[in-house]
Amino acid sequence: MNTLQSVPTLGTHPAAGNNPSRAETRERLANATYDLLVVGGGILGTSVAWHAAQSGLRVAMVDAGDFAGATSSASSKLVHGGLRYLQTGAVKLVAENHHERRVLAKDVAPHLVNPLKFYLPVYKGGPHGAAKLGAGVFAYSALSAFGDGVGRVISPAKAAADNPGLRTDNLKAVAVYGDHQMNDSRMAVMTVRAAVESGAVVLNHAEVTGLRFTRGRVTGAELRDRQDGTEFGVDARLVLNATGPWVDHLRKMEDSGSDPSIRLSKGAHIVMKRKTPWRAALATPIDKYRITFALPWEDQLLLGTTDEAYEGDPADVHATEADIQQILDEAAFSVRDEHLSRDLMSYAFAGLRVLPGGPGGVESAKRETVVSEGRGGMLSVAGGKWTTYRHIGRTVMNKLANLPGGTLAEDMEPMGSLVRRTPLPGISNPNAVAHRLLVDREPGVRMDPLTARQLATHYGSLSFDIARLVNEDPSLGERIHPDGPEIWAQVVYARDHEWAETVDDVARRRTTLTVRGLDDEGVRERIAKLLAAREG
Repeated sequence: MNTLQSVPTLGTHPAAGNNPSRAETRERLANATYDLLVVGGGILGTSVAWHAAQSGLRVAMVDAGDFAGATSSASSKLVHGGLRYLQTGAVKLVAENHHERRVLAKDVAPHLVNPLKFYLPVYKGGPHGAAKLGAGVFAYSALSAFGDGVGRVISPAKAAADNPGLRTDNLKAVAVYGDHQMNDSRMAVMTVRAAVESGAVVLNHAEVTGLRFTRGRVTGAELRDRQDGTEFGVDARLVLNATGPWVDHLRKMEDSGSDPSIRLSKGAHIVMKRKTPWRAALATPIDKYRITFALPWEDQLLLGTTDEAYEGDPADVHATEADIQQILDEAAFSVRDEHLSRDLMSYAFAGLRVLPGGPGGVESAKRETVVSEGRGGMLSVAGGKWTTYRHIGRTVMNKLANLPGGTLAEDMEPMGSLVRRTPLPGISNPNAVAHRLLVDREPGVRMDPLTARQLATHYGSLSFDIARLVNEDPSLGERIHPDGPEIWAQVVYARDHEWAETVDDVARRRTTLTVRGLDDEGVRERIAKLLAAREG
């Protein structure tokens, strides 16, 4: 049973004020000295900003693009223990991942994190046998205290009955286990919101053009607003470099002689329209190290991922034709051909995993977080995953507390005194929210059940603020596209409350229009007009 806050009615839920304008935010950033300036608004940056603001520090966070606009919104959308880590003997890591997964699903974001059953098919000639995988999923479920049931092996007939998309040729058995999934973009926005509610000042589309130094120490940054070209600066006692694939770029600004600290692995995915409902995800072993996923996600089928070294410009990463073909070929090991037709593909995307530098191939590299201090005192943090993003935030905070000279420790609340399971904004039971959206309506205002469900599972109780916009202007209750559940009120809400500045901010990350293939020219033009109508 989830620990949830009560669900308010439309008439009692407090409406949040609009975000300050970019000019107001720039002024706030330029006219104060912050304890901590976080550069990078992805998984790591948002978590640290949230935890640091909770601890009492004066925090600023900036990102050259959108929040979670790169790697952090190009994940496999999983909140999971990491089944494949068991084969390397990383039992403690899997147990820790399971703990964080269940805390997110139960206490922190039950409105955003959803349980998902996984099938792990065992084919004749495959890299693993049924007995090995059966033992593996049992151990995996045991490490989560069987909170998602007992990992087990079922017959091919049973698996095919639950999921008609499963290929049964040469199928020997299917191992079953439980994990969770989420919408990474929505998790990021809610975490940014949590940081701001704790006192952080944030600005996206603000690029660092240089660092500020005082007696050889990094004490801030020079920035340029990419929306209008305005240049400004931020003073800070400590700067945290959480720029993901660009971490070494910022380290070079601190010390031009610094050696590379990371390497990059590209992971691509494709999104397919579903021909039939999927009751479970497929996790199919490709070789000793890699698994390919077929995941029901956002009413679509998400396929991937690849894992190959990347040495180009991080800004240019994209899913190539070769990536798409590889994903389709690997999905065909366990997915029937009729579900993999090219005409079903609605979107393709790619992101970069940030891995520690070292020997060997990227597919076998450790997925760990590395924190280092540069010559000028700037902290750089690289690597991480959504499942453990709160833990990573606490780890960085502990590092801050233990810096030589007590740089920030005297101003911080001890990490042990913080509420370790602080929920994200909107925490609620999505079923209760969806029901309330359908029954609490102004006369003549209609709410589609699919829209109500979409709002409830992406905003939680904040859905009532969006419903209020529809009550005030029923035209905002119209669907953005007839084939998708989202409504125009979400665009206005993204503009005024979620820092959406560009069409892609809205279509790709605040909504699911792009991943559904529904952001046609007419939709994008109307989104642009609504963004341009921003007050102030």
